[in-house]
Amino acid sequence: MLAKRIIPCLDIKDGKVVKGVNFEGLKDVGDPIEIAKRYDQQCADEVVFLDITATYENRDIIKDLIQRAASELSIPLTVGGGIRSLDDFRMILSSGADKVSINSAAIQHPGLIKQAADEFGVQCVVVAVDAKKRKDDDGYDVYIAGGRKNTGIDLLKWVQQCEQLGAGEILLTSMDKDGTRDGFDIEMLNAVLDVVSIPVIASGGCGDKEDIVEVFEKTNCDGALAASLFHYQEATIDDVKALCAQHHIPVRRNL
Repeated sequence: MLAKRIIPCLDIKDGKVVKGVNFEGLKDVGDPIEIAKRYDQQCADEVVFLDITATYENRDIIKDLIQRAASELSIPLTVGGGIRSLDDFRMILSSGADKVSINSAAIQHPGLIKQAADEFGVQCVVVAVDAKKRKDDDGYDVYIAGGRKNTGIDLLKWVQQCEQLGAGEILLTSMDKDGTRDGFDIEMLNAVLDVVSIPVIASGGCGDKEDIVEVFEKTNCDGALAASLFHYQEATIDDVKALCAQHHIPVRRNL
């Protein structure tokens, strides 16, 4: 069995890691390279940089960060936020990132998934999906624009289309769970895992290291993404992996 991945996510604004709730009340908490290096030393399997104010003017900032990260980190780097074109893919990958995560642009221009997969390889293409259960409990809708716009697209149909177009993996965020810190959305994850064969990363709802063990025990997801748990230093990645190992969950560890 392949080792499960533990992935910290860093929200970046104007070149700094920030914390807040729904992008409000943001506080500068440090340099992304220094924070990512700490996670690298703790044996994170990869790290995600999410450019939350991804405007054209900010592209030089994120490019510089990617180049610095590529020179100082030993783990893979995924970059997302405001990716709209193949040129954005080219800039991010040529700067040293290993993967590019797209969200709204994939919905608006599904062909971008195929174009990117054809040019750069499926292993470089991550489709981030934000979804929420419908009020009638009959399935899930996909949202874009930072969770502000309901596309009306069915989650399960969308992830299947992403796989067919060449997505290498799905980063699935449950909007119902996001920010609650009471555990991942096991039901949603299993529904998606039942219809795709590409890797799925769980996101949204992680409150403690036990939540990560639970998601690996109750689903077949390939990785778990968390932010506050690690940023607030409530647990280290080493702590999480030690607990996973106690539960016989395969993880890569420093020895």
